[in-house]
Parts: sequence; structure tokens; C-alpha cells
Amino acid sequence: MKNLIIVESPAKAKTIKNFLGKDYEVIASKGHIRDLPKTSFGIKIEGESFTPEYRVSADHSKIVKEIKELAKNADEIYLATDEDREGEAIAFHIANAIGKDAKKLPRIVFHEITKNAINHALNNPRHIDMNSVNAQQARRLLDRIVGYKLSPLLNLKIQKGLSAGRVQSAALKIIVDREREIRAFVPTRYFSIDTKFKTNLDAELIKFENQKIEKLTILNPDRAKLIVERLKGEKFAVSDIESKERKTAAQPPFMTSTLQQSASNRLGFSPKKTMMIAQNLYEGVQTHEGFMGAITYMRTDSLNLAAEAVKSARELIKKEFGDKYLPEKPISYVTKSKGAQEAHEAIRPTNLNFTPQIAAKFLEKDALKLYTLIYNRFLACQMSQSISQTQNVFVKSESGEFKLSGKKLVFDGFYRVYGDMDKDLILPELKIGDELKIQSIKDSEHFTEPPSRYSEAGLVKKLESLGIGRPSTYAPTITLLTSREYVKVEKKQLVPNEIAFLMMSVLEEHFNDIVDSEFTSNLEEKLDLIAEDKADWQKVLGEFYYPFMDKISSGKTGIKSLKVATPIGEKCPECGTGDLVERSGRYGKFIACNNFPKCKFSRNLKQNATNTDEKSKKEPKKIEVPCPKCGGEIVERISKRGKFFGCLNYPKCDFISNYEPTLIKCPNCGGSTIKKELKKGTFIECLECKHKEQIIEG
Repeated sequence: MKNLIIVESPAKAKTIKNFLGKDYEVIASKGHIRDLPKTSFGIKIEGESFTPEYRVSADHSKIVKEIKELAKNADEIYLATDEDREGEAIAFHIANAIGKDAKKLPRIVFHEITKNAINHALNNPRHIDMNSVNAQQARRLLDRIVGYKLSPLLNLKIQKGLSAGRVQSAALKIIVDREREIRAFVPTRYFSIDTKFKTNLDAELIKFENQKIEKLTILNPDRAKLIVERLKGEKFAVSDIESKERKTAAQPPFMTSTLQQSASNRLGFSPKKTMMIAQNLYEGVQTHEGFMGAITYMRTDSLNLAAEAVKSARELIKKEFGDKYLPEKPISYVTKSKGAQEAHEAIRPTNLNFTPQIAAKFLEKDALKLYTLIYNRFLACQMSQSISQTQNVFVKSESGEFKLSGKKLVFDGFYRVYGDMDKDLILPELKIGDELKIQSIKDSEHFTEPPSRYSEAGLVKKLESLGIGRPSTYAPTITLLTSREYVKVEKKQLVPNEIAFLMMSVLEEHFNDIVDSEFTSNLEEKLDLIAEDKADWQKVLGEFYYPFMDKISSGKTGIKSLKVATPIGEKCPECGTGDLVERSGRYGKFIACNNFPKCKFSRNLKQNATNTDEKSKKEPKKIEVPCPKCGGEIVERISKRGKFFGCLNYPKCDFISNYEPTLIKCPNCGGSTIKKELKKGTFIECLECKHKEQIIEG
């Protein structure tokens, strides 16, 4: 019988299967197959004992059954999920779901999905690390406790649809605090003296009448004009020249946070998009040497590099660029982030022969951009420092002193690969005593700027520096804040909505621990201690749970309701006794009965008061096209995101499309098609084979 290997994702399974022979069967669990129930608290608490009540989700029951059948006759069952706490927990749940002892099944791990890495893992199995599993369980239960107990209180006191979370609330406070700084900011007016010496040499005024001149030194417009008039008539000569050689070292290879930041700054990718593309590159893509993982594991906070990978990089650098680009010894890097798991590797390409030039033939545009960024960063981190020559020329008069600055790249070093060099600014040949004449001089008015809002990349950097969350949580946290509309993205900046301020005022006053960055960071450190077998996960849960629940109990009576309910002078048409009031909800203002929850009548604010009968709602518009999935009727619907098309048999049939289904059959496979209005014209696209063809209507 075959050996069975169980992984998380189908893409990963496909790549691994590609490396192994017929003696191996590889199947994907499709993520977590067991979790806490969605409709109940799911944690049994007895004193200091916290027991999670895990369930196999309905959408995973079929795959669990399939894995059980394969496991029955397998000679050996290998758990091959990712090597982090989440992956360790998934392996633990898989073993339990198929009725096996999690501590006895062989566990294999690898940082990259290549043939050598898989074979090495199979030859060196270990067992599940229960300390990592318990650290993950503690995180999951902490998040459930906060979300399940605090969110209803916010719903009761502020408005429906709100949620709180251990990491998300701390992240939201960072964004709200920055917005408060911006709103409270009072600009300061100041003046600069903009000067050019012949020919076209920009100069910075650094002294006037023996007073050091800095950014906010000149605050008075009359003083600025006096300086200009005085200097305009004076003679200037070079008083001193400084020349220095500056060496710049390459940046370390990427870890999760720095990859998200660089991809945002250089490529304009959101953290979520970056991680989706990186996941695909890790799990496997087509290359010139077959189907394989193109990069190492992308959720990591380590800067470690495998000795073999560094050796390959050094060989390539010497061959392609020469000895001067190769340092005498390999360069190693140390992680500075809190709780970094040094057993992991940094993010790097798995095969340096798969160059960006070759990758261009196999990867789609965005994947190629990210792969090139990762490839070049890794190669650059093992290259020689760049050398530049900096020059400062000081020019004096009777009452003033200016500085001219120049810079010239002498040796490009790692910039040869990674780019991003500053442009040279070369000064003319000057010597002490040379006279310089002013070409132009004027005073300019400025105002200090408020601190800038966080970009997604900036927030990731801040979260990492404070020790809030871990590599796997950065992107989901930002996605959660934006999807729940606590924060919106404007011009690539995170702007909190007013509901965020309302939530924060309650949380800061009554649940300060939840939004305190130091408390959240300390909790992350306790999770790290659990993973290192230096703390008991049940005790950590107990230390958090009971003080937290005391605050929940106090909050039910102690927190003043912030719900705004304005009477509109009408009686409720449903119960007849309640008054109709205007309320604010997650999706805006609406009219509701003040007898809620006994009376659940509500209507849209714009709806005519006389048209309150819910039965008078318009029937959805039918488009007379059969459902491609079940043959039912397709109707046009409207959501808060706009128009879409769905099956009238929902929820029995879950067909949904942003584009209108058509009666036209695919000329390629005969499948059902949808109609897309594009700039180039109207096209049909097959839902099955994705064949696309332009059509001319009428």
C-alpha cells in the first residue's frame, strides 16, 4: 500500500506529488479541518481548566472522510503541514479528526518545496511539537474569548455589527491615535533662505551672525527679509572642504514584515496581495526545471539563511560579477524583532538558476515582480558594500555661512543587483579661498506638516516594532479593519472612520489592556514561552480570562450607552406601541422601533413612511437565463458593493457572478458563459474553460 502524505493546500499537494513516485499518495486538508464552533462560545471552562470544543466544519467533512479512507490502508501516514505554530496545530487536528494518535504519527517539515527538501524531510521525520500546538491553541482561545465576550457588549452599547479583537483592537488604537495627533496638530509658520551660487549650486544657510540656523530658527518674516538683504550684498569665499568615503551595506534578506513593506513601497502591493502571491510562489509554479516551489516559506520572522543557499549565491556572484563584488566571508544576519523563531529561514529563492529573466517566461506579471524583488534582495544581501564619496563645501561671508553638499558613487557593490541608488550630485572642482557669487537668494514661507497617516506597510512596521501579532497576523489584521469599515484606505493611507473613535473611547476607558500595545506584546511573549515549554497554556488563559470577565460584567452596567436614537414623531406600524427612532448602524442611518428587541421593525431612512410594509418589497429582476449550476432562474440583485447576479434557489444553490450570465454557449467547450463589458469591447467568458471571445451585439 502507498504511503500517505497530508498537507494543507491542493497546490502544495500537487507540487510534492510531482517529486515522489507511485509509492506515495498526497492529499490536502484544505486548511484547518477542525475549529471552534461558529455559532457558540465553544470553550468549556471549569476553574483553571479551559477545554476547546472543536468541530469538523461542514465544508471539511467530505475531505476528512476521504483522508480517513486513504489512512486505513496506508503503510505510513506523514503529516506535512507548514513549520509554524499554525501548521503544527493543523497537523494535530488532522490526526485527531482521522482517529490517530497525534503524538505517534511522523511529522515532516521543510522550508522550501523542492525535491531535495522533500526527500530530506522524509528521511528525517519528527513528531508533533505539542508545545507549539498549545501555543496556537492558547492564541485561538484568547481570540475567541475577546471576540465572543467583548463584541456583544460593543453591539449593546454602541451599535450592531461591531467586533473587537486582541490584535485588531490594539492595531486600531495605533491608527486612531495617529489621527488624533493629526486633528490636534497646530501648524507653525517658518521661513527658509533659498540660495543658489553660480553656477546653479544649491546652498543651505547654516549660520547667520554666529547663530546656528535650523529648520525652525527663522519664524519672523521681517527677520527672513533682513537676512536676505544682508547676505545679498556680501562677498563669499570657500572656507573649508570636507571629503569622506562612505560605505553602505546591503539590507538583510526578506522576512514577512519587510517583504510586505518593500512590496508596498516599490510595487504598490497591499500586504494581503503580497502574501497571496508569495503563497503561490512557495507552493509551486512551473519553472524551466519543472514544477516546484520558487521561494522558501513566506511567513517568517527569521533572517537565517541555509549554508547551501549562501554558498550558491556566492558562486553566482563571483561568476556573474567578479571578485570585487564578493565579500571575503559570507554575511550573516541577526533578527531584531521580538520573539523571532530563528529555526526558520528568511525568504529567498529556492533555485538561483531560475533567474528573473527565465522566470519572465513562466510567471504572470505581478508574480514576476514579487519574485524578482525576492531574488534580487537575496543576492544583494551577500554582495560587497557600495562605496560613495561625499563632499561638503563651506562658503562664508562676513555675516553668513552656507554649505554645499555633493555625492559621487565610486563603487556600486550590491546596488549592481538591487538598484535603488541615489543620483550623483557632483560639485565642481573648488579649493579654499575660491570666491563664489550668489546667483539667486530669497526667503520662502513654509508651514510644519502634521504627522503622516500610516500606510499599510507603515502599520506593519509599527506592529512589528511593538511586538503586536506575528508574521501570519499582519495582513489579516489590516484586511479585517478595512472590511469591517473601521478604517478606509485613501491615497494609500489608513484613515479611521468615526465609529473607530467611538469604539476606542469605550475600549480605552473600560478595557485598556485590550488596546494597550505593551499588554498585547507581553501576551505574545507569553505565547512564545508556551511554545518554548516555559509556560503553561492553561495558566496563561486563566490569568487573562478571569480579570477580563470581571471587566465585562462591570461594563454591562457601568458603560453608558452611546447609541444615538432620535425620535421622528411616528408610531411603529408593526407593534403599534413603540415610537420610531432614527439610529446609526454599521451601514449608515435607519429607522427602527424603540421596543427593539421585542419589536424588530426597521426600514431604510430614505424609504417613504407610508411604504412600510415589508411585503411590498420589489421582486428581484429575472434575466431569463438558466442557472449554470442548477438550471434555476438567474436574478439581478443589489448589495452594498453594487449589482450582482445570483440563483433564485439560494441558499440551496450558491451560484453568484459579478457579470451577467448569457444564453450563448462557449464555442470551445459548450459551457455556460458570462458577459463582460471591457474597454476593448464586449466579450463572453466561459465559466468552465475560461475561453474568452469578443462578440458584436445586435
